[in-house]
Amino acid sequence: MNPPIDRESAGTKFSVRHRTEFHYDNWIIGNANTVHLEPRDFHFQKTLGSVVKVLPATRLTRSTDAFGNITHHYEIATQHKRMVVESQIRVLNLPLLISNAGYSGGMEFFATPEIRETCGRFLGESGWVSLSPEIREQAVDVTRSEDAVFEKTAAIMRWINAGFTYEPGITDAETHLETAFKLRKGVCQDFTHIMLGMCRSLGIPARYASGYIYTGGKDALIGAQASHAWCEAYLPETGWIGFDPTNAVLADDRYIKVAIGRDYGDVAPIHGKYKGSAECRMEVSVSVERL
Repeated sequence: MNPPIDRESAGTKFSVRHRTEFHYDNWIIGNANTVHLEPRDFHFQKTLGSVVKVLPATRLTRSTDAFGNITHHYEIATQHKRMVVESQIRVLNLPLLISNAGYSGGMEFFATPEIRETCGRFLGESGWVSLSPEIREQAVDVTRSEDAVFEKTAAIMRWINAGFTYEPGITDAETHLETAFKLRKGVCQDFTHIMLGMCRSLGIPARYASGYIYTGGKDALIGAQASHAWCEAYLPETGWIGFDPTNAVLADDRYIKVAIGRDYGDVAPIHGKYKGSAECRMEVSVSVERL
């Protein structure tokens, strides 16, 4: 399994500021939202500090969801035409380690009842991810020459990266896997959903991870300009390891994870509803700095 956090001297510290402004063209009330903006501790990542603020000022209720993610819920009852949600976090990221068994282990690892119980909810369909015959056929074809779980997962990641075009605006937060699969275009959320479907269709446990990427001021990785998404697969004798189909790289210590779930619906940074007849315009800014 993943080793405990005990290598802090080898780690790297990052700070992230994520600010979202909502502008409404009419007065609204009852603006109720749940946010995933504060990370818990993960293997390879420790949270050093976190602050979540909302304007107009209101009370935030902090809790933990079914996946262990930290959530904040709030409601703005008074009339308003603008809302700001801002988080500031500091994390310590540790070097990525994968055991020899993680690289070489085969599908037989998932045959035990204990592993299937641990990973069961990340093997089936979910709101944004279906396991259609077309998805399975493609996954089988892409991984036909591979035996190890790692190599199968990496082959799927590389196939998506090579065959799909990153194009913001052609899909949205509600786009289903099958739509993006047919378009062969989309953004990190779409590519992650496709990878989840292909992995799960083979029996590889796969979950959705959301967070950020550090690029040192150079946008060498796609998705560094905003929040990002990638796939995590469960590797034999190792645990959850991230594979980023948008960039065709492993999610190493440049990746800052905030939440995990079955798909985007479980980890949306901000999700909610309001009362009123108003159109909403949203502005998002993200900055990631190495400390």
